[in-house]
Amino acid sequence: MNNPLVLAPSINVLGSELSPCSNKPLTGFLRDGLCNTCAEDAGSHTVCVEISEAFLLFSKAKGNDLMTPHPEFGFPGLKPGDSWCLCAGRWLEAYESGIAPKVILTSTHQEALKIVPLEYLLAHAVTIN
Repeated sequence: MNNPLVLAPSINVLGSELSPCSNKPLTGFLRDGLCNTCAEDAGSHTVCVEISEAFLLFSKAKGNDLMTPHPEFGFPGLKPGDSWCLCAGRWLEAYESGIAPKVILTSTHQEALKIVPLEYLLAHAVTIN
């Protein structure tokens, strides 16, 4: 990626090139579809997840309503099954509460490992058949 804000290299938690997380809805701190991060990304939006209803309710209870659309910001609102770049700290909080959403490892940036142990992510990985 040629964006100067992005930390290089864009590597996932498995050690290979970071794959897109979602373009519909468009995700990522930089809204580039990838869970890239940069110095300005204080929340470390690095964990690509498959959104669940339980997580949406958990996040709303924590003060971050991800369900309600905000067209003024180009945000359609999330629904179960959507993929989304989540803050690593919020994912860890959900994990500790027993409701962490499934993780798409190939789309989760290696910077997430500064906050979340790889074993936790592996245990919640989406199985691809």
